Amino acid sequence: MKTNIFKVVLAVFSMLFVLFTNSKAESPQKDTFQTSAGTLEVFHVGHASLYFVFNGKVIHVDPFGKMGDYSNMPKADLILITHEHGDHLDTETIKLISKDNTQIIINKAGYDSLQQGRIMKNGDQTTVLDIPIKAVPAYNLVHKRDDGTAYHPRGRGNGYVLEFGDTSVYIAGDTENIPEMEDLGEIDIAFLPMNLPYTMSPEMCKKAALMVEPDILFPYHYKMGETDTGKFSKLMENVSGIEVRFRQ
Repeated sequence: MKTNIFKVVLAVFSMLFVLFTNSKAESPQKDTFQTSAGTLEVFHVGHASLYFVFNGKVIHVDPFGKMGDYSNMPKADLILITHEHGDHLDTETIKLISKDNTQIIINKAGYDSLQQGRIMKNGDQTTVLDIPIKAVPAYNLVHKRDDGTAYHPRGRGNGYVLEFGDTSVYIAGDTENIPEMEDLGEIDIAFLPMNLPYTMSPEMCKKAALMVEPDILFPYHYKMGETDTGKFSKLMENVSGIEVRFRQ
């Protein structure tokens, strides 16, 4: 009897190991868009981590090793770091995907931790790999820690707007539905965070979507089983002109 129980336990652990290994090795979901300057591929790694492939160049955003097997992902030509929190600034993963000529754009507090990269603050603009990039505000107005400080103080972290030919992509970073979203200009694809208490509720995310007005909206930085994605879908049912796509 003990031998049979041992075999069952061993089989269960073996199955769990295979499932875990397969989930880590699973390729990120991909969306493809045609721009005036070439094909843009968007890979959804998970949480706030994603990467783009455009004209043979790879742009990683907030790479976080717990979200996937970065050893199987392409090396970065450019890495964008929105802010210094550990689920956005993962030093070991940055090292893993970096090449000798990898460029890094980062906020000041992130640079103080990583000691590497080019600092951009809210409002700064640059062009890297022939891609115009603007750093935009990302902060909390409502949600705060027990001591009264915002989870993401104003002026500290970045969102980014990237221009791939005629296609503009807004990566919001960790933020709420802040007034500056109305000043972003025309946005084709947006990534808006939706997890409490750090970023937005479904209601706040809808307000953000109505300010940004993207053609395609990817809610991100949410937790399956914890974030009410169904509620957000219902809130967006009567909103025309915005296609909501949920990815991993």
